[in-house]
Amino acid sequence: MSPFPPERQKVGIWTCAALVIGNMIGSGIFLLPASLAAIGPISMLGWVVTASGAMLIALVFARLSRMVPEAGGPYAYTRRGFGEFAGFLIAWGYWISIMCGNAAIAVAMVSYLSFFFPVLAGNGVLAGGTAVAAVWLLSLVNARGVRAGGYVQVVTTALKLIPLVALGTLGFAYFEPGNFVPFNTSGGSDFSAVTAAAALTLWAFLGLESATVPAGDVKDPRRTIPRATLLGTALAAVLYILCTTAVMGIISPGMLADSQAPFADAASRIWGSWAGYAVAAGAAISCFGALNGWILNAGQIPLAAARDELFPRVFARTTPSGAPVASLMISALLVTLLVATNYTRGLVALFTFAILLSTLTALVPYAFSAMAELMIFMKERERFSSEKLTGASIIALLAFIYSLWAIAGSGQEIVFWGFLLLLAGLPVYVWIAWRRVAAPVAIPDDSAAGALSSAQTVTSASPT
Repeated sequence: MSPFPPERQKVGIWTCAALVIGNMIGSGIFLLPASLAAIGPISMLGWVVTASGAMLIALVFARLSRMVPEAGGPYAYTRRGFGEFAGFLIAWGYWISIMCGNAAIAVAMVSYLSFFFPVLAGNGVLAGGTAVAAVWLLSLVNARGVRAGGYVQVVTTALKLIPLVALGTLGFAYFEPGNFVPFNTSGGSDFSAVTAAAALTLWAFLGLESATVPAGDVKDPRRTIPRATLLGTALAAVLYILCTTAVMGIISPGMLADSQAPFADAASRIWGSWAGYAVAAGAAISCFGALNGWILNAGQIPLAAARDELFPRVFARTTPSGAPVASLMISALLVTLLVATNYTRGLVALFTFAILLSTLTALVPYAFSAMAELMIFMKERERFSSEKLTGASIIALLAFIYSLWAIAGSGQEIVFWGFLLLLAGLPVYVWIAWRRVAAPVAIPDDSAAGALSSAQTVTSASPT
């Protein structure tokens, strides 16, 4: 099912790849070194663990995109494997994850803009207003259609890679080994430090499934989506590890923890102020591009669920070009509220809280998707050979175990809030189910027909 009906709206391999890389390489790589400074250089092991887990999840999504080439990504896969209720829960959680992530990306963008406009670092109202303005601007761009958002994504992805590649390669010429001593500054065990780092760094890999969300609008999705997913994840992993290592080796741990723009500060230290401004500009563009891609997804998920009658009907409203305008505007409003109610935490603190909450609510769909693959295999066994089933089962189980481990590493506060946000969707599901059951009852002068229609609706609303 495609949320964009016209054939001319379909996008090719480059736009699809830009969506994966652009959504992954966003705010995480540019601001995470400051969040990881409290853990110490041992956080690099967290990057390695996270990259390995992300590749497992990418393999799951690559296979699922061939098995279920439908719009909706994790939502579509979970609904196919576990039924409507599980599908709704994942759509709800994934949508929450995107909104929390968009708040974090907007905050990171403002953090790097403060390199040019220092007033943003000390004025919470102005900083929050700037973040919200970016969210609404890009929401309006995506309201014009998938190709408009796709063009923005291609351009910003190309621009963001330049400073990252430069610092991740040439920056090692200025590496100070003393900055990696002590190796663990978290105050806890090495295992707990790596676990905490893995929970933070997984934020940078959110988006590896981005190409699966608008699957109905991708040319030859069975081939394009798996390739874009695996290639984008692998390239991002290498770039993340190189760049973070370089930044931690250039800036001392104490200074890094207080940095509002660690990549720009590292570039300024080794190449002068002009380089700092160039990297800060690249980081702001990167965040802007990632925000654009995630806003596109924020419209797609509710639209897909609404067309399956699992989200309120208002989310199914589109423009003549097929853009989910209602989903985009409602999502933008909720991101605005999230930023406004949490900006007292400060830039880095708000960023850290938002990425952990976003990561948690994304890990739940990842875990469900891994198991949904096995459920689809069992339900449609005749489509697959025993060899494919065995190999896929191992990868899916490992991806599921990794997702559980990462959820545990998010921390009690984040799990608490994430669990409450997921439960908050239950009344919405009940309300939608009630509307589906109650609507057919209004058949005039035929109570028996009404009762029969209600019974049939209950049956059709049950999980498949």
